[in-house]
Parts: sequence; structure tokens; C-alpha cells
Amino acid sequence: MSVHLVGGGALSPADAPLYAPFFAEAAARGRAAGRALPRIAVISLHPESASRAPELVEVLSTAGSFDAVVTAAVGGDVVERSAVADVDGIAVGGGVVEEVRAGREPVLGELRRQVASGVPYLGISAGAMIAAEGSLGGGSRIDDVTVAPEDPEDPAELVVEGGIGLVDVAVDAHVAQRGTLSRLVAAVESGLIESALGIDERTALIVGEGGLRVVGSGSVWRVLSTDGGVLVSTLGA
Repeated sequence: MSVHLVGGGALSPADAPLYAPFFAEAAARGRAAGRALPRIAVISLHPESASRAPELVEVLSTAGSFDAVVTAAVGGDVVERSAVADVDGIAVGGGVVEEVRAGREPVLGELRRQVASGVPYLGISAGAMIAAEGSLGGGSRIDDVTVAPEDPEDPAELVVEGGIGLVDVAVDAHVAQRGTLSRLVAAVESGLIESALGIDERTALIVGEGGLRVVGSGSVWRVLSTDGGVLVSTLGA
């Protein structure tokens, strides 16, 4: 099974192809468990989770029918272990990345265990960012130097904290749309992180046994440290 990371901005029926590979894996696992419909945990810790969770269920439903196990709460609330127990797939939506990460903290070990056992993971926006071993926050400064467009009301330092650990490189979302490629370059150059993958909106990066695969209309930006500085390349669909 695979880890599916979506760079955000993809919650309309037209975006169904981004989610089809995840759904196919969840459906296959459900059939193997003897279920007519796969059970998919849909988790939203978003300031507008009351509307975002149903949107995520709806867009996943365009790929096929499933039994949704929904957790919808405001950022800062925690996810119970029962939310991800006995499921065939786990879908984690977006929000404020620090709040999404904090809400998942009690079940990080269970999420790792489930994915290691073959349950596919789908992370969207913040849900993709926390999939990394070292999860990026939302800051736009490094050592008090602005390295990306920043929120004037929240000129925060970029902090790396423990994520789920499903991939071993840092992950960022909305990269082209929010102009945060420079943040990834600066983070690698400074040694804050060793390498990173930045995913554009309406783009999915699939990490599986066959390597990396990109689906969608944007790019995945790969940022690596080299002897001469930082190497930036792209992976296209």
C-alpha cells in the first residue's frame, strides 16, 4: 500500500482522479477483509471542519462508494484511537498545520502501525505535511530572516517537529501557489532539514513500493543538499 500526499486546493468533483489511486487501494484492502464497501477514516481538524469534513467525504465518494468513519473537530482537539481502528484507508484533511499535528499526536503511533500493516494513507495540505518524519510548521522565517511570503499578523519562525514518520523527507504543500519554494531552499541550506518535497495544489505525490509517482496538474519540487549548495528539481505528472 502507498502514502498519497495532496498539495491542497482539490476539493471539487473534478479532482476525483487525484484520489482514485488511494480509493483503489482502500477498496482492495476492504475486499480482502470481506467488506462490500471499504471503511475509510476521514479526519478533519480544521477551523471549518463542520463543512470541510463533508466536502472531503463527497470528493472521495466520486471515486467510489465507501463507509465513512468521520472525525470532525476544531483545531486543537485530539483524535481518539478508535477513529482509525479497523479501517481500510485513512484520509487526513488540511487546516492549521500545528493544530492538525497536535490533534493527531495521541494516535501517531497507531497511524504508523496501520500504514505499516498495509492501510493506505491520504494526506491533504496539512495532512500531507504531518506525514513526514520531521514535520514543517507554518513559519516563514529562519533565524529571524524572512525566507518566504509571510502573514503580517504571524511572522513566525519555521519550526520542525515530529510527524507521523510515513516518509523520511520534509513535505510542504501549496508550494507554487503560496510562493514557499524559497522557504524549502532556505531550510535545506541552513541545515534545518536535510531534504524536502514541495507539492503544488491539485497535485498528488504517491509514495509506494514502486518509487514516487505524481498525479495532477502541478509539480512536485525536490530540494536536496549538495556539496555546492542546494539542488532544486521537479517531478511532473
